Amino acid sequence: MTPDDIVVTPMGARFQGRRFPCTIGRGGIVPPGAKREGDGATPAGIHRITGLLYRPDRLPRPTGWALPIGPLDLWSDDPKDPDYNQFCRAPHGFSHERLRRADPMYDLILTTDWNWPRATPGRGSAIFLHQWRRPGAPTAGCVAFSRRDLHWIAARLSPRTRLIIPE
Repeated sequence: MTPDDIVVTPMGARFQGRRFPCTIGRGGIVPPGAKREGDGATPAGIHRITGLLYRPDRLPRPTGWALPIGPLDLWSDDPKDPDYNQFCRAPHGFSHERLRRADPMYDLILTTDWNWPRATPGRGSAIFLHQWRRPGAPTAGCVAFSRRDLHWIAARLSPRTRLIIPE
């Protein structure tokens, strides 16, 4: 582990010498082999940060490598979809999650390499770092932070940054 890693612990997350409150999935932390689509669990392991998405109608571009979220942008969560656990666009005939939400939860999203880029159907999709609904509210499997902390973290990521979730 290095200071550039985001390490999730029972006391929150550590990154670059600071601690941040965060929430995880309602199903707790599970070993990578036990993760299933829809179980609400956060998979243990070492995950690379693969992208940064943001709502350009709500906030300025946070970094030069951030990509805007548009009105048709989706993420497939259907194990039967050939594009399972991939970014996709509407219209999309399979189950998916809208990335452009009415609430601010996905105004800034850090994507990870959980079950990506070649997804195993049913092993779980969309393990993101995003804004929490409220302090202590569990996620569907992602790791969530306050808006201020998420933006602070996103501005300081490096290509070496990993998300580490011990079992």
